Amino acid sequence: MILTRAKRWGSPAGELVDIVIEGEWITQVVPSGTAALGDHEVIDLEERVVTPGLWDEHVHFTLWAQHRRRVSLVGASSAADAARVMGEAVATNASQSTPDPLVVGAGYRDGLWKDQKTTKLLDEATGDTPVILISVDVHSAWVNSATLRHFGVTGHDIDGVITEREWFDLARRANDFDNATLDEWAMDAARHAASRGVVGIVDLEMRYNAPDWIRRAEAAGGRYPLRVEAGVYPDDLDQAIAEGLSSGQELAPGVTVGPFKIITDGSLNTRTAHCTEPYLTVSPPEYGAMNFPPHEIAAILTKAQAAGFWLAVHAIGDEANRIILDIFEEHDLRGRIEHAQLVREQDFPRFSQLGITASVQPEHAVDDRDVTDVYWADRVNRAFALRRLVDSGASLVLGSDAPVSPLDPWVSIAAAVTRTRDGREPWHHEQALSLEEALGFSHRSQLEVSQPADLAVLDADPRWLMDALAGDMAKASDALRQMPVALTICAGVVTHREL
Repeated sequence: MILTRAKRWGSPAGELVDIVIEGEWITQVVPSGTAALGDHEVIDLEERVVTPGLWDEHVHFTLWAQHRRRVSLVGASSAADAARVMGEAVATNASQSTPDPLVVGAGYRDGLWKDQKTTKLLDEATGDTPVILISVDVHSAWVNSATLRHFGVTGHDIDGVITEREWFDLARRANDFDNATLDEWAMDAARHAASRGVVGIVDLEMRYNAPDWIRRAEAAGGRYPLRVEAGVYPDDLDQAIAEGLSSGQELAPGVTVGPFKIITDGSLNTRTAHCTEPYLTVSPPEYGAMNFPPHEIAAILTKAQAAGFWLAVHAIGDEANRIILDIFEEHDLRGRIEHAQLVREQDFPRFSQLGITASVQPEHAVDDRDVTDVYWADRVNRAFALRRLVDSGASLVLGSDAPVSPLDPWVSIAAAVTRTRDGREPWHHEQALSLEEALGFSHRSQLEVSQPADLAVLDADPRWLMDALAGDMAKASDALRQMPVALTICAGVVTHREL
């Protein structure tokens, strides 16, 4: 395959090239019109911008595939409003020829709601049909009495609110779909991701992922439309070790074992992220908490690294980040901290000093700006501080945490660069990244000879858009979020084409 008249991202103005692809690799990059055609398919890019293929470094992919089919609670402004939406969904479901036994909504953001979530409120709207409402951060859920009875859950009869590890356990049981259905939904989500220029994901789904991805690759004819790194969680670590798995090991063409992942604290919206100082406006004082004692975290991370896994550790609150940085330092561990949303002043340089990557999700800053201004108002200069992390020497990678945010790198890039959405003024724009940084933190390869043939061809020039809209970050954000992708190539295979 030859991509002719290509404008490589970052190349001098007016420089056009031919990119020659053989198998899974780029074999030549030469002045446009000079590549020997041979029997290559030639695709004329007509001076479109070509970037390296994009990665989403933090995804819960099966959950995201399901989320795309769930009742949206994104616009719910109160508990009563969310209950009303679910009541309507239950009525619609009941009218179907084969109603679903469980109705699930997702995406509510309750940090600023004025009313309380109760089983009574939800029961009145939904009756005897089991319903689950999943919060936007996926760290808690609100359920009705029918759900509590159906799954045998006790201790939540009044509020119906289930959080953290107890919720994660219920989520596993509630997501009881057959593999064929899940795989169909996953393929649909993969094709959509490819349409946004995505060539790879780090899948941190909270299930034993290896068999799922081997099966999906085989069903796809031996190669999936995305490169996939499939993570492993504490509950499955012993099984993974017994089966001889380790990070980087190939499971199927393009599918490898990913990191060992542990969730050490909660989230901002659920007020469970572990903080050094209490959340503002919350009484009695609430600091959040760790999900495991630090000595247990240290033991399991050490075990995972010794077994050949690289580490991905969820830490959101500044006290959680401090604890995890200490553990990495004390035990000479290597890997990433996922989220790093709130960091103590003295801990910013430690990421670089310890060689720890910050795996961040820029859209969370845009999503959580209002709750941050309430609960972390006295420490907001240390929250979602991407610029400070970069300036302190930290290495960054960008992701979505889908379904918390959409699996779309252009959403993440727009949030990182503009710090805004929906026409609002930028939120702490001093913490923004440059467009070049945001794109660079979103890919793993280069458009050079001997590099993987992972490419995204754009129908607009992101740099031109940013220059043209530099005085209006809200419009710039909209333009980047809507970036049209004309062609995606993963490992030398066209996975999306609108040329």
